[in-house]
Amino acid sequence: MENKIKIVFATGNPHKLQEINEISKGSGIEFILPPEGFDPDENGETFEENSYIKAKEAAVLSKNIALADDSGLCVEALNGNPGIHSARYAATPQARIDKLLMNLAQQTNRRAQFVCVMTLVDKNGKVLTQQKGVCNGVIAKTQSGTNGFGYDPVFVVDGYDITMADMSEDLKNQISHRSRALNKIISYINSTLL
Repeated sequence: MENKIKIVFATGNPHKLQEINEISKGSGIEFILPPEGFDPDENGETFEENSYIKAKEAAVLSKNIALADDSGLCVEALNGNPGIHSARYAATPQARIDKLLMNLAQQTNRRAQFVCVMTLVDKNGKVLTQQKGVCNGVIAKTQSGTNGFGYDPVFVVDGYDITMADMSEDLKNQISHRSRALNKIISYINSTLL
């Protein structure tokens, strides 16, 4: 196969890295972790701002093109929360799910969406493109499934009757918010950088 373009993916989460390399398989792009010392201060107020903060830090550290995603779960009945605070909603993944279910216990509206904003920057941290992916669904009353991470065990995607954590990797990677944003990024890279 032809040489792959290597792009730093601004995360410390190996699950996320694995997921985006799965989604981008066959695209001629390989995503790699940022160098040691990557620890951005995610103090933005939107997914867009936090995504850019992470991408810029990874690019400057690695002196390479970098991609970052900022994603979260926005729940209608909770005024869009946990939103940008999804990963910091409680101390552990299970505690985050428990808190979410508790906060929704009295709610009849369980509509929610996973949002992912990806920012691709050049090695100096200048934005090349920013893309958004959204996956709509509802929050289940009980958790189910062991695939995935984060809120996947309680998120039922519109048009399906199983949680994201009950889905096969392949199916999840076709419909997830992250894959929707990433596919737009990949087509941008293919048309302008490769």
